[in-house]
Amino acid sequence: MSREKKYIFDNDDFRVRKDEKKVLTFLKAFAVLLVASLSLTVVYYFVFSLFFSTDRERRLRNENRMIARLYPEMQAQADLLSDVVSGLRQRDDAIYEDIFKTAAPDVDRLLSVELLPLEDSLDGAGIVRLTGAKADMLIRNALEVEANLQRVFEISAREDFSMPPMRLPLTDFSFQMTGASVGRKINPFYKVMSRHDGMDLLASPGDSVVAAASGTVSNVTRSYKGLGNVVEIDHGNGYRTRYAHLTDIKVSKGRKVEEGALIGSVGMTGKTFAPHLHYEVYRDTTVMDPVNFFFGSVNPYEYTGMFIVSVITGQSLD
Repeated sequence: MSREKKYIFDNDDFRVRKDEKKVLTFLKAFAVLLVASLSLTVVYYFVFSLFFSTDRERRLRNENRMIARLYPEMQAQADLLSDVVSGLRQRDDAIYEDIFKTAAPDVDRLLSVELLPLEDSLDGAGIVRLTGAKADMLIRNALEVEANLQRVFEISAREDFSMPPMRLPLTDFSFQMTGASVGRKINPFYKVMSRHDGMDLLASPGDSVVAAASGTVSNVTRSYKGLGNVVEIDHGNGYRTRYAHLTDIKVSKGRKVEEGALIGSVGMTGKTFAPHLHYEVYRDTTVMDPVNFFFGSVNPYEYTGMFIVSVITGQSLD
């Protein structure tokens, strides 16, 4: 078995030297093998990545698909909630102005501060920064609320101050019993749009009707037309309330009543489509929306329900 010769005899120099052609051939072969190996490794990597996934990659893909499927519905719900919250804020500001004669404080909401990022990696400095920003905002809000309460106490301490009518006029009431409120509503008899100056509160005949705030009975009307039997109470500071379609009346004109005092019972006197209490609130000569005065008598869930139902109900009961 002959060995491959790595050395050759140079006749010109009369000496033995390495065969350079063999060395170059070896280096070329090595380079080709190296490039082929690297290329094959890259191909294997892409093939493996294409057909095989890690648990984390599979989980992330599943989450992305789920988010893509749910995002349109979540966006629609977020837009609806944003509209409802915006409407509630505007009404709350109007209520604050009407009751306390001062502008509502401009308090930043917690959502105005950047939320924590969703990435797994959040350094300590970022957490400290975000937490500090929230703490500073809460301190500012607390100071504004404290100043606001101080203004409220000063106004309520005046001798001429009277509490607005903020109690529900029915003793047993849930937000599902809310009917149409103030605005243009469909008349149940003529089926045309007409002005509705009060709020319909659904109830059973004979249910107790109570005063929404302390005051003096300024007028009592007994009639078989229009709003039927009506009691009107003057609460001071320009506030008046009216209770219509009563089946009987327990008070007389000029009588002083306390908040929660029985003034009559739910009925169907006058022109009404069904038993209910037609309740009106006035500030001087301005018609107010009664739903704006109920937030102190119910929890936030019930108040939101009353607000939504009163807005979307398009037909009155009288």
